[in-house]
Amino acid sequence: MATDLTAPRSGVRPDVASIQRRTLRLLFTTQIIGGIGVTIGIAVGALLAARIAGTAVAGVAQSAGVVGAALLAVPVTRIMARHGRRPGLVLAYAVGAVGGVLVVLAAATRWVPLLFLGMLLFGGGTAANLQARYTAVDLAEPARRGRQLSLIVWATTIGAVAAPNFAALADRVTTGWGLPPLAGPFAFSAAAFVLAAVVLLGLLRPDPLLTARRLAAADTPAADRPSAADATATAVAAEAPAAGGAGRPAAAPVGVRAPRAAGMRAAWSVVRGQPAARLGIAAVAVGHLVMVAVMAMTPVRLGESHADADVLRLVGIVLSLHIAGMYAFSPVVGWLTDRLGRRAVILGGVGLLLAACAVAGTAGHHTPRLSVGLVLLGLGWSGTMVAGSTLLSESVAPGVRPSVQGLSDLIMGLAGAGAAVVSGFVMQFAGYPVLTLLAAVAVVPLVALALRPVPTGAPDEEG
Repeated sequence: MATDLTAPRSGVRPDVASIQRRTLRLLFTTQIIGGIGVTIGIAVGALLAARIAGTAVAGVAQSAGVVGAALLAVPVTRIMARHGRRPGLVLAYAVGAVGGVLVVLAAATRWVPLLFLGMLLFGGGTAANLQARYTAVDLAEPARRGRQLSLIVWATTIGAVAAPNFAALADRVTTGWGLPPLAGPFAFSAAAFVLAAVVLLGLLRPDPLLTARRLAAADTPAADRPSAADATATAVAAEAPAAGGAGRPAAAPVGVRAPRAAGMRAAWSVVRGQPAARLGIAAVAVGHLVMVAVMAMTPVRLGESHADADVLRLVGIVLSLHIAGMYAFSPVVGWLTDRLGRRAVILGGVGLLLAACAVAGTAGHHTPRLSVGLVLLGLGWSGTMVAGSTLLSESVAPGVRPSVQGLSDLIMGLAGAGAAVVSGFVMQFAGYPVLTLLAAVAVVPLVALALRPVPTGAPDEEG
């Protein structure tokens, strides 16, 4: 997997448009499969953890999956930076499948440490789904980056919206096989991750990231190409702006392989020197923090006021609506991102997150109103995720881009994990309304950053 065997011959320029269309179709398919795997586990993860380890620890167990996705982003993006997108995505899905199997074993043995380990590795499926959105823009035209990134985010809708409703069916089927209650959905998740990994391993050729680097190197005179020692420094250069806030490739080229120095330390140096990149990372991280904090404890909230026989059905309905808010309208969000600019859509997402916290926090045990709050929560997450990811991707040069994207997913994951851990304790000792209030307060720093004046030449302001 470390070599792109289908790379174009030297001197032959690849058909970028054709490769991009094929890549988008493939990513679209695997996002559906991966979305089913991730969501069917998330739908019952908190309930399973609560029954094995208690309500307060349910948030900790749920956060283990978020931490796993965050930590796995580091080795996955390091592999991508050196060898391309394909081996990184395959590794992430494979780790997620192992995690699903371990959760099933933990449910059978009721061994809490094994449950935490399984949930930690289960985050590999989330890591793969998140990295796929960046894969979609490696070869995208500048004016279409937001739309093509959002298309891959939207693909998750098809599998993810239906997946929570499959949880009850999977549970009934696997209970007949002898598996304990709530373990079956994780067995189905493991199978979905394996299928996605096999499809990507066989079909993601040529690798879009390696192709993008090859084109950048080919378009630069040999005398002007930087050495490996200079690559990190040249990677700091931001991409030039284009109409509507989309960036064009940076003037500083990079070779086919990223330099060894382009790791997390180099990524952090790039982000510190680039205001647009900082805003992109902050939008993604804060939006995810608020979404995870409220969403993770919603099944527990429903369990407080409904009988066990109805909880899975209601959780499936409410989470399906929430996930529809996250993904179903992402093409519209992507179009607005290209049309109105990244910053405007980020601020719109913030407004929706605040509205979601207000509606869900005051819903009491009124399930329809709670469902409306969860839909708004998903829409706000979509705005911050799509616009923030697009802004981040176009704010840095290709040589350091995978590392910066990995840093973003690491920060996002740790923020969500912290929210999930705290949410369980807040839920037990203060209640759901206080949880939503604290989530709303967490949005305030992002508002300040988004409204902060940007120096002339920022990628999302010129043009």
